[in-house]
Amino acid sequence: MSIATTAIRNPGFVSPAHDAQRVFRATLEALARPTTGQPLLARVTPPAPLGPEAGAVVLALCDEQTPVWLDAALRKSGEVASWIRFHTGSRIVDAPGDALFCVASCPSAMPALDALKTGSDEEPHLSATVLVDATAAKPVGAFLATGPGIRGSAEWDGAGCTRAFLDAWAANNAMFPRGVDLLLAGEGVVRGIPRTTVLTEKTVLTEKEGA
Repeated sequence: MSIATTAIRNPGFVSPAHDAQRVFRATLEALARPTTGQPLLARVTPPAPLGPEAGAVVLALCDEQTPVWLDAALRKSGEVASWIRFHTGSRIVDAPGDALFCVASCPSAMPALDALKTGSDEEPHLSATVLVDATAAKPVGAFLATGPGIRGSAEWDGAGCTRAFLDAWAANNAMFPRGVDLLLAGEGVVRGIPRTTVLTEKTVLTEKEGA
């Protein structure tokens, strides 16, 4: 199927400039307030299996200077790649380490953090952002998030991630100002987990232990 046919069947934003700005602002707010879901009021209808919330974030954040990596499920039919190229001008790359924006169709498809661009101390912005389609994502534990943008600490259930990813997150924190940032999009919202956010597993004390 041609790029033009895919674009006709799966259009982008109704009002490209206005809708992209709304999604961009929601994404910035999500990164400024880690783990807190921010409503995505402008959505699109991308080819399956890319969800509408994740698709909206891709269109708002990517352009011709953003190399994009897609997981195997997203690349399989070619329609998702064609849709992204048509609406953003982004180049689709084969290796996650060559991308500035990595898109996973589900938590288990996330690339390994140590395989991604982490920027440099002088140019930390030249690092990858990982976007996970978190539609119907299930909780994986009880975590406390701390860091900039969080007053005290915030409880979070880890939905949209895997335990392996969360276990590797501490190493990502340790690289600051280098490191990757994480976006989770689904169920009408986007959540941000920037590299400055520290995630620790919450310990639940029994009555005897707390006595």
